[in-house]
Amino acid sequence: MRLILITILCFFTFFPVVAKIIRVTPGTEISSIKAALNIAANGDSILVSEGVYKEQNITINKSVFLIGNGLPILDGENQYEIVTVKANNVIIEGFDFINAGHSGYNDIAALKVINSSDVLIKNNIFVNSFFGIYCQQSTRTIIYKNTLRSNAKDEINSANGIHCWKSDQLMILQNTISGHRDGIYFEFVTNSAIENNNSFNNVRYGLHFMFSNNNRYIANIFRDNGAGVAVMFSNHIIMHRNFFSENWGNAAYGILMKEISDGDVEGNSFNRNTVGIYLEGSNRIIIRRNHFDDNGWAIKMQASCNENLVTENNFTANTFDVATNGSLVLNTFKGNYWERYEGYDLNRDGKGDIPYRPVSLYSIIVERNPSTLMLFRSFMVDLMDRAERIIPGFTPEDLKDDEPKMKMIRF
Repeated sequence: MRLILITILCFFTFFPVVAKIIRVTPGTEISSIKAALNIAANGDSILVSEGVYKEQNITINKSVFLIGNGLPILDGENQYEIVTVKANNVIIEGFDFINAGHSGYNDIAALKVINSSDVLIKNNIFVNSFFGIYCQQSTRTIIYKNTLRSNAKDEINSANGIHCWKSDQLMILQNTISGHRDGIYFEFVTNSAIENNNSFNNVRYGLHFMFSNNNRYIANIFRDNGAGVAVMFSNHIIMHRNFFSENWGNAAYGILMKEISDGDVEGNSFNRNTVGIYLEGSNRIIIRRNHFDDNGWAIKMQASCNENLVTENNFTANTFDVATNGSLVLNTFKGNYWERYEGYDLNRDGKGDIPYRPVSLYSIIVERNPSTLMLFRSFMVDLMDRAERIIPGFTPEDLKDDEPKMKMIRF
């Protein structure tokens, strides 16, 4: 938080002390934001009074502070992009953006930032937008404490709450996003942070990464999204202390990791998801000190994954702890707590004396024939799994935890 405040305060060092304040008030000489922008100079502040402003395509091409007093409403009348920023060192704070235009062909946004740096978007509300906030080829943009709500019904006719493309050093902090296609979307975005956001009830993903390297997302809540969170074709991603819950569906996950490498997944909570973590074509991911509770599958790790480490995690009340689709195992499971472990600890060092095999024979059968789920919790399934643990014949022989913890790990 200290770094956030320092960064925000730095915005106020760019401008001369002679900057003036321009007031926008309905019924006065300056009654529109466009009129204020026409007479403003770099470094000026534009204070907008409470009211409803129906101005089409407001373009900010000067370094100004645009500040709302009493949450003035900027209405796009379901037709227009409301505000476009094309200048560096701009602050937009305290507005209620409503009814931005919708289009299946153009990326219309309530607020768009294009080819700009050092822009702060703070304490605004976005209601009924196609794209809420759209950053295109931007650097050091901060999106802080905004609320974005829309009413998306399907993927085709909706867009993303916070959409970032080909940008660098972004900070997406403490926002609340719901009712969009994806809550937060990154494509070709680097060296950026997504922290302390609440992204829920979105049609597809709460967060969607594509081709975006060296980013981190920390302490976010991703709840009840159509397909959870997707991190795809990206490298060097830090994923710490996030909450993934209630992401249910045939293709829903806490996190989907597809073709990513060198990631760090630590301190997260995965609760009541169809799949906690799904990995495909992903390498050198460290999954450490996470809690997997009451999921359909805690982890699905495909045979295309390599050199991943799963260690010091808790696995409790999951239908299946681990599933895979091949017999070759090139990943390591070590030192986890498994609620289903029935081994013993004769030397009392806190580690089980016999390995735990988290892939059950029944999970392999279900993977190949989903209709067999109707046999779940039957006596025959239990007997079959116990026999497989004693004399493995079908489950991957090397997929085992040689040092299972006897007690739940405290984080």
